[in-house]
Amino acid sequence: MKPVAGLMIALVVVSSSRAADPLPSWNDTAPKKAIVAFVERVTTEGSPDLVPPAERIAVFDNDGNLWAEQPMYFQAMFIFDRIQQLAPQHPQWQTQEPFASVLKGDVKAALAGGEPALLEMAMATHAGVTTEEFERIASDWITTFRHPQTGKLLTEMVYQPMLELLDFLQANGFKTFIVSGGGIEFMRPWSERVYGIPPEQVIGSSIKTRFEMRDGKPVIVRLPELNFIDDKAGKPAAIQHHIGRRPLFASGNSDGDLQMMQWTSAGAGPRFCLYLHHTDAEREWAYDRQSHIGRLDKGLDEAATNGWTVVDMKNDWARVFPVSQ
Repeated sequence: MKPVAGLMIALVVVSSSRAADPLPSWNDTAPKKAIVAFVERVTTEGSPDLVPPAERIAVFDNDGNLWAEQPMYFQAMFIFDRIQQLAPQHPQWQTQEPFASVLKGDVKAALAGGEPALLEMAMATHAGVTTEEFERIASDWITTFRHPQTGKLLTEMVYQPMLELLDFLQANGFKTFIVSGGGIEFMRPWSERVYGIPPEQVIGSSIKTRFEMRDGKPVIVRLPELNFIDDKAGKPAAIQHHIGRRPLFASGNSDGDLQMMQWTSAGAGPRFCLYLHHTDAEREWAYDRQSHIGRLDKGLDEAATNGWTVVDMKNDWARVFPVSQ
């Protein structure tokens, strides 16, 4: 064989091998091998563990699992931006906490009240408009706002390996859902464009709504009342309510996802639970048991006890963010 011809054949073989790799941004370590083996096990005709396509349900947390979440949840940034925009209509916010701290740029003080303070700010900034108006507001914001530390658009801070995983599962007949503590109406406007997950497959926290006629037109108005928090024990309850099937595959990154993992793994037959462990301080952030955002403590222990797959971001991912970014 001529050297040139041999080289061409070798290049074709290498190229074909790379094209066949469903998870090219994952290092060839245990998590990648476990994922591929599981998908083959439940989707291969003739396999004793073959699962019908209708039962191939995969659920994914969003914050810290599909995109970054440091130094605070991205929706909190949206809330703070909305407070600044709406402040002229609410002069009382200049002295009313936690709004006053936001307007002064003191994020730490604004969040000192914990979840109740964040909920108060969310109600004040997310309600009083129709669902269509809120969709436009969220869409405009997500396409222009840049992360204060990286300078990237927030949708550029999605995880390339997780995008590949979503594609891999979808290509093998899985129906993929977002199950997040984030606002359902905040995520729906862009989830299909960014993740390939349509709005009807997005489950999240929500506020109450009401049907009204405005100027002779039917609208759905967002009310300043909490409807549901999709976190911790709320996640499996929401999965049952919205999907009606126990997941075959679940992926998360924090203790807020623990009950979703427990619910998934308790099902009969093969199940797969995947925890993303943030260990890469150079390419992203390193945090777990003591973090004020995305704490992974009990979940890390249960993963070890139950044999769930834990992805070490630093060692198991060849790339963190999309190639083009």
